[in-house]
Amino acid sequence: MAWVEAAVVVYLRTLIDRIEPYQQNPLPNFGGLGPIELGREIATLVMLLTVGWLAGKNFRHRVAYALIAFGVWDIFYYLFLAPMSGWPRTIFDWDILFLITLPWWGPVIAPASIAALMIAGGTLVTQFDATARRASWFASSAGALIALAVFMRDALIAARAGEIAIRNVLPTQFDWASFAIGFALMSAPIAEMIWKMRVGINLFARERA
Repeated sequence: MAWVEAAVVVYLRTLIDRIEPYQQNPLPNFGGLGPIELGREIATLVMLLTVGWLAGKNFRHRVAYALIAFGVWDIFYYLFLAPMSGWPRTIFDWDILFLITLPWWGPVIAPASIAALMIAGGTLVTQFDATARRASWFASSAGALIALAVFMRDALIAARAGEIAIRNVLPTQFDWASFAIGFALMSAPIAEMIWKMRVGINLFARERA
């Protein structure tokens, strides 16, 4: 799926002459491709959720496998895209991450780091049946909302001026401080699961001693 995603993106960006998205008029209105691309993004998410649903035996594991699928897909998308198109050149290159609701902007390393979290958390749940308290999951949800706000901030500001302004948004500075807070909150369940596993291993070792 990651290869297909990268290939489709190369086709689309070549068609609109935007292999590198960070340039003037980054989202040109080209033959009504916007709604088609939006539908494709939604369809891709449905496919990733379906992978999780088929792989898991219960709700927790289905969600966890879906997170793993999304994380692997996202990271390998960039790994395939780079040799296909020559972009991104660095992990700090700006990219349009999604178009759902509004364009999400961020450096490549930002979504890739979240994808790594998804893989780690999903693996802990599916392979070790690790658990975390609801408070940790609430913190993670809050962190995801913060990250989403960071990605969409410039588009939200431009939305006041209408669709053309949104299409022409070019962020100049990424809010690393807010993103770091969001990332830390998203890491809460993983940190708790690892801590519980470590405590359990130590207790087991003491009992065997």
